[in-house]
Amino acid sequence: MQLIYNLGIYFTQMVLKVISWFNLKIKLGVNGRKDTFNILKSKISKTDKTLWFHCASLGEYEQGLPVFKELRKTHPNHKIILTFFSPSGYEIRKNTEIADVVVYLPLDTKTNATKFLNLVHPELTVFVKYDIWPNILNELKKRELKAVLISALFRDNQIYFKSYGGFMKMALFAFQHIFTQDENSKKLLESIGYKDVTISGDTRFDRVYSQLEHDNKLDFIADFKNDKLCVVAGSTWPEDEMLLVDYINSYETDAIKFIIAPHNIKTAQILKLKQSINKKTVLFSEKEKSDISESQVLILDTIGLLTKVYSYANIAYVGGAIGKTGLHNTLEPAVFGIPIIIGQHYDNFPEAKAMIKNQGMFSVVNSKKLTQLLDKLINNYNFRNETGQKNLEYIKNNRGSVIQIMSFIRTYED
Repeated sequence: MQLIYNLGIYFTQMVLKVISWFNLKIKLGVNGRKDTFNILKSKISKTDKTLWFHCASLGEYEQGLPVFKELRKTHPNHKIILTFFSPSGYEIRKNTEIADVVVYLPLDTKTNATKFLNLVHPELTVFVKYDIWPNILNELKKRELKAVLISALFRDNQIYFKSYGGFMKMALFAFQHIFTQDENSKKLLESIGYKDVTISGDTRFDRVYSQLEHDNKLDFIADFKNDKLCVVAGSTWPEDEMLLVDYINSYETDAIKFIIAPHNIKTAQILKLKQSINKKTVLFSEKEKSDISESQVLILDTIGLLTKVYSYANIAYVGGAIGKTGLHNTLEPAVFGIPIIIGQHYDNFPEAKAMIKNQGMFSVVNSKKLTQLLDKLINNYNFRNETGQKNLEYIKNNRGSVIQIMSFIRTYED
């Protein structure tokens, strides 16, 4: 298994270089990894005290951020190195104030693992959720360096729990402690002999709840909403937008405002979406050129605003589950106490299952079901308010993961 894995990594490296000629996202990652070691050499000395945080992408960064912030406070004399595997995380958070150095994680070869840890030499390593790289983790273990995995979520069909998954399985034992999101993940780890497990829940609950303490004001959204009821559709894909546009085009009055924040903000896709809507529609990029309050639909052809935009919503639709692309973050709108609508493919998202069970979230399978549900939420204030409050209570009741993790780290470091 180990030989197959290592050969696979080298093969992947070659394939990515070829694909990068045709794919901008892959190209960013390939070119970015060329700079990793030079950046580390220039910014870290052998005498520096360091902490290393690793996230696969942006979602895991947001998930780990509450813990990162606490470690930044408790380790003011340490340099913090943040790595990403995906360009979608690195490109958006490469200038984050939480870290002193932000780089792409090098591909997981034995040579890269040795070289990387020689440069970084972390006193503590924190991985978020998954992205298990066995060569790097085994090198950590070999050097007896401290490491924890937080907000971990496992499924029984993963390679760690298969008879042939020994090499990947052993990588988990590089972590001195694993904090899982649920009981099932803990049981799966125990089934392979890993005992240092705590069910701490999901750090995202702490992260999203802290959003209520921030200034979420966006003047242009307030102007657009103009005190009307507002439906915000976040992280939508074309499959989601087909349903939403059907509803918007059939809605007979201008009493409701709609905000759509597509996941793909490429110009061609945005223009296609705008042209499909027969109501007065404005793009974020056009807001200075028009009276935004007169438009019924606002399309956000930008990134980084959605969390604050949800604070203006009366109803949220979260994309990704109508098709097979994967459900996006439903906790961000939930914290603002609003009902949420999603598609039908949410089996791998425990928070969605829980909110549906609590009757604060609703799943739809087609345009007809979406229309029925939106009409009910729009026209029935009590129903809308009661369901939304159930989502806020769900967030409140699941906080506390960060406290457990930090308590362990403090004890572990003493």
